[in-house]
Amino acid sequence: MSGSKLDPIDRKILAELQADGRMTNVELAKRVGISAPPCLRRVRTLEDAGYIRGYHAQVNARDLGFEVQVFAMVGLNSQAEADLSRFEQRCRDWPFVRECHMLNGEIDFILKCVAPDLSSFQRFLTEDLLAADNVATVKTSLVIRCAKAEPGVPFDVLEARAVDVG
Repeated sequence: MSGSKLDPIDRKILAELQADGRMTNVELAKRVGISAPPCLRRVRTLEDAGYIRGYHAQVNARDLGFEVQVFAMVGLNSQAEADLSRFEQRCRDWPFVRECHMLNGEIDFILKCVAPDLSSFQRFLTEDLLAADNVATVKTSLVIRCAKAEPGVPFDVLEARAVDVG
């Protein structure tokens, strides 16, 4: 199933679950206009196909004591595939790194990091990130505030494209 092969009901299911992943199957079926059994089959198919990768609660990091959020721009000495893969694995192993994206351009990776306080992040930066094999440069930017954090994709854009293509 590619994104363009999803029918309008599948896209509506995904949009509804993205907005509220805790709703019951009965409520979801009602919202998308089908009965509960086929709705559940569709959800399972979407899960199996990888469109739905999981269900998560959005937690408030600051309320939980993670006062610091930092973006770290990382440059590597080598961009050989094995070196890139090793760095990505290291990022998966570091708890403070919440997102890791490989980029095209001057910076090889951008990391979204959280930490309880600035000294904890500084320790991670100096003892782990800067000390990691193949890391040449790290530039960091401390987040002052977040103006928008929308997970997922804009389904209204997807629907408009589906209409244009169809």
